[in-house]
Amino acid sequence: MSIDASKKIRIVVVDDSALIRSLLTTIINEAPDMEVVATASDPIVARERIRETNPDMITLDVEMPRMDGLEFLRRLMRLRPTPVLMISSLTQSGSETTLSALELGAVDFLPKPTLDISNTMQTYADDIRDKIRMVAAARVRRPALFAAIPATTAPRLAPALLRQNAIIAVGASTGGTDAIKEFLDKLPANSPPVMIVQHMPEGFTLSFAKRLDKLCAMHVKEAEDGEPLLRGTAYIAPGHSHMRLGKGGQGFVICLDQSAAVNRHRPAVDVLFASIASLAAPQTVAVIMTGMGKDGAQGMLQLRRAGATTFAQDEASCVVYGMPREAVAQGAAMHVCPLSQLAERVMDCLRLPHDKGGH
Repeated sequence: MSIDASKKIRIVVVDDSALIRSLLTTIINEAPDMEVVATASDPIVARERIRETNPDMITLDVEMPRMDGLEFLRRLMRLRPTPVLMISSLTQSGSETTLSALELGAVDFLPKPTLDISNTMQTYADDIRDKIRMVAAARVRRPALFAAIPATTAPRLAPALLRQNAIIAVGASTGGTDAIKEFLDKLPANSPPVMIVQHMPEGFTLSFAKRLDKLCAMHVKEAEDGEPLLRGTAYIAPGHSHMRLGKGGQGFVICLDQSAAVNRHRPAVDVLFASIASLAAPQTVAVIMTGMGKDGAQGMLQLRRAGATTFAQDEASCVVYGMPREAVAQGAAMHVCPLSQLAERVMDCLRLPHDKGGH
């Protein structure tokens, strides 16, 4: 979906809280390039408001009365695909519902503002407006594209002849939850370790890792400080910490820290990539996937210069072609390919030369 830059982004706000509806309306209408054209207190009212106003995008509360929020989203994406920004509570049930919403086609999500947000209201307002601009211009996925991926797509075992101490490093943001799921689902159970930074708040990364662990042949977990990097395991950086590669007595380990945000993010892709560049670039394959902004491009450039193999997801398969675009623009990405081919291409790069013919 493309948005005319000369026109305001037209938004319908759906939330059962009158206070939140009022707050979001004020934040949105203060920006010169966007406006709230209607609000709704539940999905039933929302259907009428959407029909009447034909908005460019919708902000949607996760937990809604009168109709299940996920059922509303499922119907919306089937009958009238529209960019959706979920507004979620930072609870266990809220994170599970939000992840389900992303699988159903919602573009992105933000935590709900809290009553004590006054000190950080300007930052929150800026975040909402940034997200709205990005979501309004994002590619909305049709239901056929987010159908469940058959478990049989992943080969059972990787070939034995792989680069010694091979590592796969992945960075993603908006649209990344589905992209990472498709990528990991196509990796074998004994794949080299995968280190993943997905921009996501604290609390959501654990739920995300658990969901992936049920779907993928590899073991998927939220990363812990000091744990060894093991073959057959994918590590999701926790939403509160940067993740780096470190060296332990028996091999590589994961190091977590809560140092300052980089590119406005913690965890940041640049932090992960830069740490690998200094320790293990020649045996690493790095991938930048769909996402808004520039995080990861500089780190990927360091990786490439240090001898790593680097990939960027192509524009056609991205929900938001921001991070991959920057990696390509900076000369950091050696290869650009569709999401559907990334896992196979990465594994091909990790095979030793005399094993290239065998799978």
